[in-house]
Amino acid sequence: MKKRKLDIALISDVHLGTYDCYADELLAYLCSIQPKTLILNGDIVDIWQFKKSYFPTSHLNVIKKIVSMASKGTEVYYIMGNHDHAPKTLANISLGNIKFCRKLVLDLHGKKAWFFHGDVFDIPWINGRWMAKLGSFGFSLLINCNKINNWLLKNLKKEKYSLANKIKNNEEWSEKYISNFEETVIDVAIENHYDYVLCGHIHQPKKKNVETAKGSTTYLNSGDWVENLTALEYSLKRWKLYQYKNDKLSPFFMDEALKQMNINELIASISAKAEKEQNKKDLT
Repeated sequence: MKKRKLDIALISDVHLGTYDCYADELLAYLCSIQPKTLILNGDIVDIWQFKKSYFPTSHLNVIKKIVSMASKGTEVYYIMGNHDHAPKTLANISLGNIKFCRKLVLDLHGKKAWFFHGDVFDIPWINGRWMAKLGSFGFSLLINCNKINNWLLKNLKKEKYSLANKIKNNEEWSEKYISNFEETVIDVAIENHYDYVLCGHIHQPKKKNVETAKGSTTYLNSGDWVENLTALEYSLKRWKLYQYKNDKLSPFFMDEALKQMNINELIASISAKAEKEQNKKDLT
């Protein structure tokens, strides 16, 4: 199967480790593309709902494929979301071509693109809009507030704040929340002069250009792989919203090399490549 070459592919809200995840379809998609950069924009593995008794081979194959792509030269950014529940020490470290972070800003042909998961605007007791306008300090403060919020709920023996549950339980509330979420993200992006703002979290795929009296930006949401099966793709200086159900794929097959390689070998290959590159730098 001929792979489509992309500058960037972005996916989020995969929720590996849950019954709702469409892992086979995601693997088919990943096997159909050859991106220079792959951005995993949060909630890839669902630690909140993770059960030791349920992590099928199809879910593991997605992880193996991502690691395999990194070992072959794809630059992978893992932006942590609320369901990833990753330790703070994991942020801003690298494993070969795989880099972990809380947010990401890239220059795309002279335009500034801001990537983050989106859960920082999900705190019920705080107005995220004015805090995020403070810039990176405000954004970091929002992340810490989110941690405090979930820590308090845990100690009160209550469930963590879950947007998904709110959406399922109250359709009117969900429509209002999604609208407020998008408006807040767009306002903050324009305030900070980002040409593109890319997020996930609310499971609502969308691409729209917005212009206000203060400026303009392009809002993009990557959707999810539990219902919409969507991704964002950047190629030829433009963004496209990919929809698995509408964009036809060739019959699925797994890379032959992937079948033969286990996860430990994949990680070892990345580490060896990273060590080799570091040795070259040391010599120069």
